[in-house]
Amino acid sequence: MPQTITVKVKLLPTKEQILILREMSLTYISTINTLVSEMMVEKKSTKKTSKDLSVSLPSAVKNQAIKDAKSVFKKVTKSKFTIIPVLKKPVCIWNNQNYSFDFTHISMPLMINGKATKTPIRALLVDKDNRNFDLLKHKLGTLRITQKANKWMAQISVNISTVEGTGLKVMGVDLGLKVPAVGVTDDEKVRFFGNGRRNKYKKRKYRSERKALGKKKKINALRNSKDKEQRWMKNQDHKTSREIVNFAISNKISVIRLEQLANIRQTARTSRKNEKNLHSWSFFRLSQFIEYKAKLSGIKVEFVNPSYTSQICPNCSEINKAKDRKYYCKCGFKKHRDIVGAMNIRYAPVIDGNSQSA
Repeated sequence: MPQTITVKVKLLPTKEQILILREMSLTYISTINTLVSEMMVEKKSTKKTSKDLSVSLPSAVKNQAIKDAKSVFKKVTKSKFTIIPVLKKPVCIWNNQNYSFDFTHISMPLMINGKATKTPIRALLVDKDNRNFDLLKHKLGTLRITQKANKWMAQISVNISTVEGTGLKVMGVDLGLKVPAVGVTDDEKVRFFGNGRRNKYKKRKYRSERKALGKKKKINALRNSKDKEQRWMKNQDHKTSREIVNFAISNKISVIRLEQLANIRQTARTSRKNEKNLHSWSFFRLSQFIEYKAKLSGIKVEFVNPSYTSQICPNCSEINKAKDRKYYCKCGFKKHRDIVGAMNIRYAPVIDGNSQSA
């Protein structure tokens, strides 16, 4: 079954290209907003084509704008016209038949002197270890270009065909703060992943740094510090998810089970000193990384109901609360509490659909 992954590529446009991209992005959003407004008035989807739009955009981009406007209008109809969306963030999108990427440049039609001219823009892969090179060798989907602060980014959707295994071996994975992840296979092999202490130290260090920069009113340095922290944490999530999937492969696991992430911030085990970390921790991102890396390796990912997974005794089903980091039961069973969570996740009821953001 196909798996769609978004790969980010940093763009290094010239001054002239920046002006063109900025103008096209604003025009693209304005076109979508205008089409949606017209459809709301008429209470039906538009039948316009690129020939009907007198805006300075390549015909392929006009068609994509019409497609996106119809998608937005569909959401409006589902809300029974109670939501009136207005897109504000400048963006421009090309379909996969109208651009090419050779790992050094992305070439797409830009409006130059009123004409659509295919133009190469210098590109730089974001990840230093070039983990995205292999992904970009697969079938490319739509190209989305956005501007964040003074940086231009290309988001390329990549369609990858995957084949899920047919085995029955299951591994439960429990996500947390002090221990980023714990995996337990159905033959009781246990592995701890990531370094929670180091992660929390880094986050405290960056918070302290930003507090000092805030007092000095160094806004740009403050923003750069936050971006640097996010890049570091994202890299840790990549490494942790890769370790989890490699462990699953080495143990011939066919299904990885994770907790559904809805309300994890309300149910996660934490303390007052961990509260700041809990609300800035991207459980969803780590879960996503595990999911797509597993699927690329032919391993199915399922999400389960997290209720009582850390409290039910895997031996006798008695409900107990862990004390400190240890879980004890009257039947004599005792384990690290995160291991108990992962053990129960293996056999918890599977929930249909994807997890929710956390």
